[in-house]
Amino acid sequence: MAETTSIDDMEAKQGSSADSMMIEESKDMETPDVQNAAMKIERARGAYRDYEDHKPSKLEIWSWYLYGLCSYFVLTILVPVVFPLIISQIHPSPVRGSDKSSIGLVCEPHQMELYEKVTRRSISVKNLHFSPLEWTSISWVAGLILSSPLIPLISTHLDYSHNQQLIAGAATGIGSLFFLPVGFFNTTLIFPLYITAIVAAYVVASASHTRHLGLMVRGFTGAALHKSQFPARRGVSSWFSLYSTVFGCLGSAVMSAFTYHMLTKHAGERLVSLWVVSIFSGVKWLLLGIFHVISIKPGAVTAPMDSSSKPYYYYFLSLFKYPHAVGTLAVVFLSSFTTMSIFTGGLLHLVGQQCLEPIFILYFFLTYFIFPSFSLPLSQPLQQLIKADSVKMQLAGFFLAVVTSGVGYHFKENKWEKQHILVFAGIHSTCTGLLHAFGRVLLLDCSPHGREGAFSMWFSWVKTLGTCAGFALASAFPGNISASFRIAFCTAVIGIFTLIFGNISDVGGAKAAGVVVHQDSSDKGSPLDTTSSIIIKQPLHHDHHQTT
Repeated sequence: MAETTSIDDMEAKQGSSADSMMIEESKDMETPDVQNAAMKIERARGAYRDYEDHKPSKLEIWSWYLYGLCSYFVLTILVPVVFPLIISQIHPSPVRGSDKSSIGLVCEPHQMELYEKVTRRSISVKNLHFSPLEWTSISWVAGLILSSPLIPLISTHLDYSHNQQLIAGAATGIGSLFFLPVGFFNTTLIFPLYITAIVAAYVVASASHTRHLGLMVRGFTGAALHKSQFPARRGVSSWFSLYSTVFGCLGSAVMSAFTYHMLTKHAGERLVSLWVVSIFSGVKWLLLGIFHVISIKPGAVTAPMDSSSKPYYYYFLSLFKYPHAVGTLAVVFLSSFTTMSIFTGGLLHLVGQQCLEPIFILYFFLTYFIFPSFSLPLSQPLQQLIKADSVKMQLAGFFLAVVTSGVGYHFKENKWEKQHILVFAGIHSTCTGLLHAFGRVLLLDCSPHGREGAFSMWFSWVKTLGTCAGFALASAFPGNISASFRIAFCTAVIGIFTLIFGNISDVGGAKAAGVVVHQDSSDKGSPLDTTSSIIIKQPLHHDHHQTT
């Protein structure tokens, strides 16, 4: 009986130990999957909390708009208009009497005075002679050359360091500082130094400003979206970029009116008057720019990756791995070249060939810069109604450029009616605003998470390059509107073909950049899919409602 009991006990113990081993094996088999899913959920929730913390405040958004107000006019009024006028006042050239323009109109001396000064080749460097417009173009090119080595270096620091605010503040401070002494030295040879520093600083500051747009959009919509949720991101980014452009145009209108006031009220001291305009511009850029920098949340400028093991030029060249981004940069160059060529060539034709009164030139500037404050906000409801993406909105901008340059070229020998001039000023300003706003949005859609700084540096430099090229072309042929308008018409057509046949897409670029992720039907019941809804859907529905 004892032996039987011991045997039964042994068998019972063996059975219980076998059962326990089977239970432990089953637990071991199930634990890795459960732990893996739990870790994924926890990581995703942590990522959601990070992006929720980076949601921009109202102060941060308004400061971003104000930075557009104080910086957009640098390449629209100050460098292409005010600086040639200042240079022309240092060594003023004699103005001839009444003469007929190329279209047969008699232009009085007071109508032609400023035009003659900025187009006459009065600057001598050895055996070469340049006009103030050409001298400005040369200085502009020097600024781009100087800023080109900064692209790879600044790109890395914008993305992977804690000095983003310092970089933006330093660039704004340096650029605004060089506006202050432009009338102090009575020589034109020092202006390349001023313009070079201003252009280089503007490229870096504009890149920081553009990168911040990408961070704000990501704060509202999340780091990764499904394709069905991408229209929400499209609406947020378009809203921010359009209204920043509106503020920038209003700032340019203020500066153009202030420039006209100083020229007419202080005609005997135009150099000092224009110097005051430059000082006011620098102070405005400095104060509002620094306010924008200090209003950014420190957490919103820290990238989650470490680039210490990668060379500094890696992120600079990484853009060429993304065909959609490369195509977008080509379109940005063509659009900025086209719009600046039409603007500069048309303005020189109005002043030098159409013999318009100075007061009407002020009306032209005010129409050109104020009209987008109405047309651009109306374009976003239209965009949402027709479900147009950034590519289609840029196509609309290029079509407007084709219309403006084509009509201007066709009627170049005729006297233009004032009401027609104002109408086409509004059309072209809308074209310029659309191309600027949606070109920026499209490039950020193609920017991978953590590389917004590198892509923004490319965007800022290429856009400044295109603007400089358009200005240089029109300045080289000041009395020949045919050249600038004909070339602008061709580049606008090339831009249209690039967008249509270049296979450029905001959704396609976002997929390649990892902004849009594919949702597999086999993952619908997994814990990871539940996490995706936590990351994506909550910020979209809640935050986008707040912005609108």
